[in-house]
Amino acid sequence: MKTVKEGKERYPLVREMNAAQQTGMVREVFSTIHERYDFLNHLFSMRRDIAWRRFAAGKMIFFDTRRYLDVATGTGDLAVEAASLHKNINVVGLDFVRIMMTVASRKLEDRRLAERVHLVQGDALNLPFSDNHFDVTGIAFGIRNIPAREKALNEMQRVTVPGGQVMVLEMNAPQSKWIKTLYSRYLVHILPYSARFFSRNPAAYAYLADSIIHFPSPEEFVRIMTGTGLQDVRKYHLSWGITHLYIGVKAR
Repeated sequence: MKTVKEGKERYPLVREMNAAQQTGMVREVFSTIHERYDFLNHLFSMRRDIAWRRFAAGKMIFFDTRRYLDVATGTGDLAVEAASLHKNINVVGLDFVRIMMTVASRKLEDRRLAERVHLVQGDALNLPFSDNHFDVTGIAFGIRNIPAREKALNEMQRVTVPGGQVMVLEMNAPQSKWIKTLYSRYLVHILPYSARFFSRNPAAYAYLADSIIHFPSPEEFVRIMTGTGLQDVRKYHLSWGITHLYIGVKAR
């Protein structure tokens, strides 16, 4: 089996992993990079990740429960952005890697949001919430790490109120040929090499680059979301197609 190799760690390529392998590897990857995750995200995206999350939060509509669920919340950036922009909502951030949420917890305390943003350890494929519980359910840069994407989308839809939004913010290979070529070279060569200077597990960034390259095209992902029963699925093209925001509406 071919592997991505950087530093001391080795991970299989995304296209060569089964679901169990990917789930276990994702848990390991994020358990080793949590302390530098925010810094490296901002560095390697040239701080565009902040603008992407702000754009996503600005598209959220709260009309019933005034609740937002942030799936795969990680260090909590989208949960924080939503709570900061929408002052009258309560937020739940869920992740299956507890140590990532320790960073989120410190962030919430620093920004005085701990009373409105609650962190829960849980599985995106079996959300521990009742049906029709949240106005908006979202996930930022996490769906590509979930092998059973349709099942995750179905769970997100289940806990969302009728007429509510299911949001996915995700990176992908740009569709423009010349931008795709440049971006792929950056992901495959520059990002993992640069990560050697900042992370004790730079191979994690080789995996993350590989997962971006092999994420479905925007058109295909819209079809996946529509196939789960979401209506009026729209995609927003961000930063030359490096990232897309997808929003679908649960049927009333």
